[in-house]
Amino acid sequence: MKATSIVEFVRDTYKTNEFIPLHAPTFSGNEQAYVAETIESTFVSSVGKFVDDFERKIETFTGAVKAVATVNGTAALHAALYMAGVKQGDLVITQALTFVATCNALYHMGAEPIFLDVSPVSLGLCPRAVDEFLIENAELAETGCFHKKTGKQIKAVVPMHTFGHPVELDELVAVCRKWNIALVEDAAESLGSFYKGKHTGTIGDFGAMSFNGNKIITTGGGGMVLCKTQELGLRTKHVTTTAKVPHPYEFFHDEPGFNYRMPNLNAALGCAQMEVLETYLNQKRRLAECYGNFFKGTDFKFITEPDYAQSNYWLNAIICPSKESREEVLADTNSSGIMTRPIWKLMHRLPMFQNAIRGELTYSEFIEAHLINLPSTPVKIES
Repeated sequence: MKATSIVEFVRDTYKTNEFIPLHAPTFSGNEQAYVAETIESTFVSSVGKFVDDFERKIETFTGAVKAVATVNGTAALHAALYMAGVKQGDLVITQALTFVATCNALYHMGAEPIFLDVSPVSLGLCPRAVDEFLIENAELAETGCFHKKTGKQIKAVVPMHTFGHPVELDELVAVCRKWNIALVEDAAESLGSFYKGKHTGTIGDFGAMSFNGNKIITTGGGGMVLCKTQELGLRTKHVTTTAKVPHPYEFFHDEPGFNYRMPNLNAALGCAQMEVLETYLNQKRRLAECYGNFFKGTDFKFITEPDYAQSNYWLNAIICPSKESREEVLADTNSSGIMTRPIWKLMHRLPMFQNAIRGELTYSEFIEAHLINLPSTPVKIES
C-alpha cells in the first residue's frame, strides 16, 4: 500500500480538501447557550450550577459513585495519586509508553516512576510484566510492598488506557491485591470505553479523566477524579478545593490542599458536550470500522479494541510494517495537509526520567518505532 492511497482515503472519508487535524473539538449542541448563561450569571469561576451538573452527568454515564471536577487531567491524576496515599519518595509503576502527563503528576509530588512494558493486547500496562517485575525486585512487608534494591515503597500502579483501549484490568487488580499496591487508572483518553461492561476509571481505587481540547469531549481544559465511595469523593473534593473547612465567613484550611477546581465556565461546555457524547461515540466507531476495512488485507495493522472491551476509539492507530514505511506515511500525509503523528517517545528517553528504574520494554520499543495515529475527529459517515 502506498502512502498516497491513505491520503486519498482520509480525504474521501472527511470529504474535504482543507487541512484535516488529528482530533478537533466538535461543538454541535448547547455549548454557546450554556456558556452565555454562565457569563450572564457572573458565576464563571469555581462555583456554579454547571460544575455540579457536569459531575453528576459523569457519575451517571460512568457509574462512578462520586466524580470530582478538576482544572485539567494532570491535576485529576495528581489528586487521585494523593488520595491513594502516594507520598514523596515513593515508587509508582507505570508504562513507558504513555503521554508525559502521567509521569509529570508523579514527578511533582516527589514520587518516582518504574517503567514497564505494555501488552500487545491493549497497548496499555502489561499485568504479566508488572507481576514478573515484582516477583524479581520486590518484597512484601506488613506496611506494604518495597523495592529490594532501594528500600523504597512501591505505592501504586498506574495503567493508562492508550487511545481509549482498556487495559487488562482484572489481571492488574489481582496483581495489585497480591502485592498490596493501590491501582490508579489513568483514564484520560477513555471516556466512553468499557471493560467487561464497566467504565474505565471505576475499577481501580481511583480514576482520572481529561477533557482537553483534543479529547472525545472537551471543557477547553479540565479533568475529573472518579471515586468509589461518597466518603472518598467528599474528601477528594475537599482536598482539591484548597482544603477549606466550610464556614459562612471564616477562612480555615486543615491541610495543604490544591486549588484544582474546574471553573463553571468550563463545566458549561462539558454539560453541553455530554448531551451529544453518544453521537460522537457512534460516529467514532463507524470511523474506526472504515479504517479497519481499508487496511484489511494490507501489511498495515489497524489497532482494534480488545475482545473484552468496548473502546471509544479516541485516536485511531496503525502499526506500520517497517520504520521506513512509517516515515513515508508520516511525511506524505502531513505534507498533504492531513495531520498524522507518531506515538510518544518512551518516557525513559526524556531527560527528566532517563535514570528511572525500568524493566524490559521490548514491545514498547516496537510500538514506538512503528505506530502512527490517524485523524479521528468524529464525522458523520453515510452507510
